[in-house]
Amino acid sequence: MKTQIRNIAIIAHVDHGKTTMVDQLLRQSGTFADHEKVVDTVMDNNAIERERGITILAKNCAVSWKGTHINIVDTPGHADFGGEVERALSMVDGVLLLIDAQEGPMPQTRFVTKKALALGLRPIVVVNKVDKPGANPDKVINAAFDLFDKLGATDEQLDFPVVYASGINGWSSLEEGEPGEQWGPDMAALFDTILQHVPQHEGDDTAPLQLQISALDYSSFVGRIGVGRINQGSLRPATDVLVMEGPDGKQFRGRINQVLTFEGLDRVQVKEAGPGDIVLINGIEDIGIGVTITDPLNPLPLPMLKVDEPTLTMNFCVNTSPLAGREGKYVTSRQIWDRLQKELQSNVALRVNETAEEGVFQVMGRGELHLTILVENMRREGYELAVSKPRVLFHEENGVKTEPIELVTVDIEDQHQGGVMQALGERKGELVNMEPDGRGRVRLEYRIPARGLIGFSNEFMNLTRGSGLIASIFDGYEPYKGEIASRKNGVLISMDDGEIFTYALGKLDDRGRMFVKANDPVYEGMIVGVHNRDNDLVVNATRTKQLTNFRVSGKEDAIKVTPPIDLTLEYGVEFIEDDELVEITPKSIRLRKRFLKEHERKRAVREAA
Repeated sequence: MKTQIRNIAIIAHVDHGKTTMVDQLLRQSGTFADHEKVVDTVMDNNAIERERGITILAKNCAVSWKGTHINIVDTPGHADFGGEVERALSMVDGVLLLIDAQEGPMPQTRFVTKKALALGLRPIVVVNKVDKPGANPDKVINAAFDLFDKLGATDEQLDFPVVYASGINGWSSLEEGEPGEQWGPDMAALFDTILQHVPQHEGDDTAPLQLQISALDYSSFVGRIGVGRINQGSLRPATDVLVMEGPDGKQFRGRINQVLTFEGLDRVQVKEAGPGDIVLINGIEDIGIGVTITDPLNPLPLPMLKVDEPTLTMNFCVNTSPLAGREGKYVTSRQIWDRLQKELQSNVALRVNETAEEGVFQVMGRGELHLTILVENMRREGYELAVSKPRVLFHEENGVKTEPIELVTVDIEDQHQGGVMQALGERKGELVNMEPDGRGRVRLEYRIPARGLIGFSNEFMNLTRGSGLIASIFDGYEPYKGEIASRKNGVLISMDDGEIFTYALGKLDDRGRMFVKANDPVYEGMIVGVHNRDNDLVVNATRTKQLTNFRVSGKEDAIKVTPPIDLTLEYGVEFIEDDELVEITPKSIRLRKRFLKEHERKRAVREAA
């Protein structure tokens, strides 16, 4: 008798509890033995994911409940990783849409829901964190219905089942009520709703094979691994297949080595897999995302997966600073180019072009986070490079220059409303909705050019004293909105190579905040701090105290130095202007001018004018 299969994806806005919910489903389905020590958010196994508390890559696992094999795909919440969400949805037959019982639907909720509805999937709405103070499940369900309606859901999709849950405490219920009454002691209500409302994949196991690759993995033992759902037909190890890039793309033959399926977090080899199974296959080295694995005698290719176009671009350059090559293992343009080509194989939302300038590559992605995560991964792998300020990608429509517009939601305390509204107004933002919650907080919705959000997150954190929430989502293209004011402060630029001394820091303390500390190496053209005024200032950062035989009586003044600004990759990328670069090595992050010598900078300004 064939095992019953259900394939679901968990989708939601960032931080609404997707990965924690998957943890509970794994635990309560008996996936882990009693003696196993299991970390929280076990699916976030990437170092950067664990550090930042976010999901970057969609991941698969599987559980068993009442004899049914349930494949679960945990997806990212950030719109920057929308490419991962779109691929995950191509593998499943139903989705769990998690919504925070206090925050309600947020911009990324709208984004992932739109993708799911467009594919004809019927969501199960899970109102998560219902035990939070300030939770309002009724309001959230009404807001979800309105959102579905706005996105053009069918009558069947609008008639969605609702489950109330607390992922962190591991219980779910089909009814709202006081704790201890209707609320369930475990996740049984959610499991049963999945079995009842997610359809079994319909496919004929005697038909010709059709399997689309939705994700890639790599193993040093077997090479590249393709992950996808079998649409129809059956698959066995040591089978000859045809690999097709859509109906009109290139095709080649290959031989499948092993077929594996998911059990819990493990991968197990199987002798045969059929329709609806999410499988991992290896043995085909040139396998790519979106290709169809099909029967050579009866080919049935599926269209290649479509992914939204990038909206932001950055230049990745070879590191040409005087300190280049001291910390990194990979420093040449060829090594950087090869690494970017490798990234393209699994990162479907990324685009890479060569430029006319030697050693400079144009990298396009879905947002700042999408690109900075790539840079951070390269840095940890031993690469040295420099990156430019992110720029938006303009489009030309009927002779009119258009630019990407973002829908921004900010959730702030009432007292910070004036400052935030003024800052968004200066960045060409238009207020579309304002909703006080009656408890001292207000939610503002703005439509703003994507250019206006570059460098805004640091300012937003300062304006709201760290208590504000901000989220944005791409909302389409509109005619160019005009110039937006850039950074208000100039920078302090080192005039010499050498080492920073505390004496020099003391002398520069009243000029602005520093990025460097005592004993840090500096070079001519390196940015060492933020100037108090709006102009750039060249300073002597390597100045030392002149030693003489004369001493004044009494105690010498202690040098007071303000602690430096903590320079992170995100801060650096948001802070720099068009004529500046962020220099990135495995151990250091530095800011520098594109032209290190002062006369070169003056000549560049004259030529630009």
